[in-house]
Amino acid sequence: MVDTMALLHGFTRTPRVRGKATGTASHVRHVPVELPADDEVLLDAPDDVLGPALVGAADGDHTAAADLLAATRRTGAWEHRDRYVRRLAAFARSRPEWLDAWLAGAPRDPDALLVDAQRAVYRVWDSPARAELLREVSPLITAAARADGRDPVPWRLALDHARGARAGHTYFEELWEAAVRRAPHHHGCHVAALRYLAASWHGSHRECFDFADLAAQDAPAGSLTQALPLRAAFGYLTDGCGPEVPRERIEAAADRAVALSALLPTGHTWPAGLRNLLTYVLVRLERWPDALEQLRLTGPYATSFPWDLDAEDPLGRFLEVRQAVRAAVAAGASGAAAGPFVPVPGRPRGGQGGRVGCGDH
Repeated sequence: MVDTMALLHGFTRTPRVRGKATGTASHVRHVPVELPADDEVLLDAPDDVLGPALVGAADGDHTAAADLLAATRRTGAWEHRDRYVRRLAAFARSRPEWLDAWLAGAPRDPDALLVDAQRAVYRVWDSPARAELLREVSPLITAAARADGRDPVPWRLALDHARGARAGHTYFEELWEAAVRRAPHHHGCHVAALRYLAASWHGSHRECFDFADLAAQDAPAGSLTQALPLRAAFGYLTDGCGPEVPRERIEAAADRAVALSALLPTGHTWPAGLRNLLTYVLVRLERWPDALEQLRLTGPYATSFPWDLDAEDPLGRFLEVRQAVRAAVAAGASGAAAGPFVPVPGRPRGGQGGRVGCGDH
């Protein structure tokens, strides 16, 4: 049996102050919220088009994966393409036969080259010699970028690569300009740039917020880049370094992400990453009704990130937090009160200082 209140106290580690509720809690439905049963919740579930591609790859057949990625290029579905490339490359690390056969049969295929480049970055990312090994991967990323000049996803990968290789700012700015020329509001490229900024100037949370807020203001309604300030808030909440950021700025980032979430389909896999991250931040802010609403919207779809930062079992952690949120709402906790925000000391599990790795979502 989970001690829900103890879990909440340990998870938020933020002083609870009585007073006026903040955020958008007043807009959350005040009716009982039905959530899927624990045994119905899925971790990192693929959507209806990625699923068949993974099944085919497991059988050694790349056809479905090739068709899927070709369709994303043809239609310019760059956000979906980015997500599919990551998942297929992660699968190819342990089951490489289908990708190797694809490359052997179509060595210049833009989609195969991109998955191969992402796989190569994943393969060396956790090595102590990462910076050196990543330099050897550069030709693969270059080949993927040249294979289709419209595609921003190789440039997102190049931005991640530059961060891991500790590239200088001038070089990174050149990559960034090339990326945004192709897709000015591409979420993956913006996340990569935000993480480079955070890694290059450790503790520069205010600068990260400035960058994220500007990008979100420029992004169209419904764009995932609207939630970039949420990423900045998460970086601040999981890092004990740097000057304090006013609580109001954290709240504003959460509010913007709540508004975006309301525009996205309910109970679908692809918005689950946003909603899991948003739930994490809302819980840290002790906005229990808002967190419960996000759990309702995400339905049965849990994602490893961000729950794997402080738990070996991310699905178990998600379910524990979900139970704790429901208990807090049932107990009448309507939201956190306005007051000074206290950053959490220490580092999340893995010792990365809140800096999520290349493979994180």
